Amino acid sequence: MAVVASASYAMLAPFAAAASFFSLGSLLSHTATETRAAGGSYNSQTVPLLSPAVNIDPSPSVGGGEVNVVEGSALLPQEGPEGTAADIANAPQSSAISVYTVHQGDTLAGIAKMFGVTVNTIVWANNTRVIKEGDQLIILPVTGVRYTVAKGDTLASVAKKHKADAGEIAQFNNLADDAVLAVGDVVIVPNGEAPPTAAQVAATARTKAISKVLKSGEPFLGGSGPALSGYFSRPLQGGVITQGLHGWNGVDFGAPTGNNVYAAAAGTVIVARSGGGWNGGYGNYVVVSHGNGTQTLYAHLSRVSTSVGASVDQGEIIGKVGSTGASTGSHLHFEVRGAVNPFAN
Repeated sequence: MAVVASASYAMLAPFAAAASFFSLGSLLSHTATETRAAGGSYNSQTVPLLSPAVNIDPSPSVGGGEVNVVEGSALLPQEGPEGTAADIANAPQSSAISVYTVHQGDTLAGIAKMFGVTVNTIVWANNTRVIKEGDQLIILPVTGVRYTVAKGDTLASVAKKHKADAGEIAQFNNLADDAVLAVGDVVIVPNGEAPPTAAQVAATARTKAISKVLKSGEPFLGGSGPALSGYFSRPLQGGVITQGLHGWNGVDFGAPTGNNVYAAAAGTVIVARSGGGWNGGYGNYVVVSHGNGTQTLYAHLSRVSTSVGASVDQGEIIGKVGSTGASTGSHLHFEVRGAVNPFAN
């Protein structure tokens, strides 16, 4: 078989050589013709050799604009229409509220840092400073507070209430500057602060009152304890406070002799002194012990209408306003032991 193949090649070789010579000759003749047509004097010996095209751009195949890897997979061009990486980098911050599930070892400070907000932002949004694994926390998209619009609210009033800027509230919530807020709408107040609670207001008032008493030199014998918002009711109808904190966390209500005095909270009477005695300056007085460990005292009574051991309901009559003991006029001296006096100012 090898002999036959060699013989066949030998027979065809002259024809292949002729074809090759003819093709090369035709190419050179064609090139020389084009060169002469262009006005040159080249011939088959001086014609320039063919060379690849040269582009001054070292990367001519690049389509323009770099590409970035997004989240490890998708590719986005750096330049281009809306939705590209450049647009994302310059996009405004999202206004979405997140819900975060607390993990073991999480702290408020760590979560706040993770989301780029303050600790108070999380505390105000969730009304708690204590978190545990599994809790779900509302996380605002910006430092501030989340506010539910109430009747009569305006952008200006919401801003004032939270010590914020009305323009920022409108911009962040995509509202017009003169937008009318609908009751029940929820708005984010950037850089806003939560207004103080009733308990915080009471505690602040009490601190100021004590400071005032101490500066005046009047005796103040105590009255520390928690602020029990809503627990104690007013011990009489009408009347005005004629003296702030003094004695054992007491205040004075000026009122006509004979007006009813009511139990400020349900409890058991442990003291009921009558007969017009001095009794340490209290005169006729009543003390009621309450289920939460606090006590209330009602002094200078003209009449005691209860007895030791009696169970009384909140609002039940226990005496009458008077001016017994160390008193210069008709009034009720009302004390709270073990808690903030809610009527201190």
